Amino acid sequence: MKNLGYIIVLAVLVGCGSKTEGTKNEQVATKTASETLVSLTKAQYANAEILTNELELKEISSVLKLNGKIDVPPQNLVSVSVPMGGYLKSTEMLPGKLVKKGQVLAILEDQQYVRLQQDYLLAKVKLKVVEGEYQRQRELNSSKASSDKILQLAEGEFHNAKINLKALEENLELIGINPQRLDESKISKRITVTSPINGYVAKVNANIGKYLTPSEVLFELVNVADIHLNISVFEKDLASLVIGQKVIAYNNSNPEKKYDSEIILIGHSLSADKNTEVHCHFKKYDKTLVPGMYMNAEIELKSKMAHTISENAIVRYGNKDYVFVSMSKTNFEMVPVTVGSIENGVVEIVNFEDLKGQSVVVNGAYSLLMKLKNAEEEE
Repeated sequence: MKNLGYIIVLAVLVGCGSKTEGTKNEQVATKTASETLVSLTKAQYANAEILTNELELKEISSVLKLNGKIDVPPQNLVSVSVPMGGYLKSTEMLPGKLVKKGQVLAILEDQQYVRLQQDYLLAKVKLKVVEGEYQRQRELNSSKASSDKILQLAEGEFHNAKINLKALEENLELIGINPQRLDESKISKRITVTSPINGYVAKVNANIGKYLTPSEVLFELVNVADIHLNISVFEKDLASLVIGQKVIAYNNSNPEKKYDSEIILIGHSLSADKNTEVHCHFKKYDKTLVPGMYMNAEIELKSKMAHTISENAIVRYGNKDYVFVSMSKTNFEMVPVTVGSIENGVVEIVNFEDLKGQSVVVNGAYSLLMKLKNAEEEE
């Protein structure tokens, strides 16, 4: 009898546990349903102005949105230095100042400039002397009045003098002095540094009185006539791009102003982040575009057939996209969707299989979302 009593009590406890568990499951199911289902009264339905439509198969162009910055090709970025060094005597250059090719950027002083000019002029005089001696020995040797050895020595000195003079000429041209115009009355302790390009000054790296070594960069110049847009493209999008493709660029400070450009070069190597550089040339130069400026870019890709719905049908909640599907006239279910390309108020639905033949709310979707979330808060 005692054992029978234990069995009866155990059965009652198990039955109660099963009933409690079943009740919990029902509550979870009810709560899950309440998070996605919304019902309207006739008055609420009228006020929400609900309109529905089914997915449509349409041709749609996708737009690839990217980021980049204004850049210049290496040949348009010039570092100006002084091959022989010297003290900076004067300069009027400031970052941002426009310069023309051949314009004086700075004046430098150093005693080595004087010594170089002196060496050149002395070498020039010496060349005339040894050339005369060489010609004299040739004439004497032709009549056997001098030996071949003496002629060879004179010829060697003449060639050495020519080599020395040529080397000094090159050194003078290296610091901007024209050797053809140099004579004893024009020897100077100063040299001028001129701009090799048309452009503007990007950096000034020295102050008056500083001694500049040959390895130091005095100025950095930029030729903005050929600035381009350098954008980063991920590996998955590279197959959609071709040379000559149109690119629209704009910056965050003035997004209404658009700059037309086209792709001129697509990189063939990937970085650690699995992206590569794509270079675009602006169709028209704008002086407001400066190297280093960050830009947004939009590239229109080829059209494709896609299952679409009005952009008004999409509601965003918790960083996810949803639409409402009509279950009956006043009952609706919130369904997650994956959004693809967007064009002219029409959006591509990637997971369209779940919505085929369904009536999707295209007007009043946010009213349904507010009703659904208010109902959750009341619970």
